Amino acid sequence: MRRPEKVAEHVREEIAQIVGYELDDPRVTMVTVTDVRMSDNLREARVFVAVSGTDDEALSALKALRKASPYVRRQLAFNLNLRHAPDIHFIRDTVEEKAARVDEILMKLGPVPPPDADGDSNPSDAEIQEENIRDEG
Repeated sequence: MRRPEKVAEHVREEIAQIVGYELDDPRVTMVTVTDVRMSDNLREARVFVAVSGTDDEALSALKALRKASPYVRRQLAFNLNLRHAPDIHFIRDTVEEKAARVDEILMKLGPVPPPDADGDSNPSDAEIQEENIRDEG
């Protein structure tokens, strides 16, 4: 694992603690830190957060996090003993929302037919040709 990835994991854990337990803003109560991506020089941290609630609540939570980012940065520098505290950029993580939407669409489409004995759910070209030859003969 490269150094930025190792530092990113420590930064994620620490920011999750800071956001979860030290920020008193009620707008950030439904925020979960999902991932952190560090720049190669460790000067920038993109912090991905999942926010429960409506789009307006998510925008409000992101605004609160951006306002609190100088505090989070100071706490991060103090707790992790980094030479330079990274600039923190909070970004809404919509992966879980998109996955839920895909699941919803798949549920509407109905069940998937079970695979045949070979584990294939669709016949191969060879099987189709073989069946066509039997039908003709």
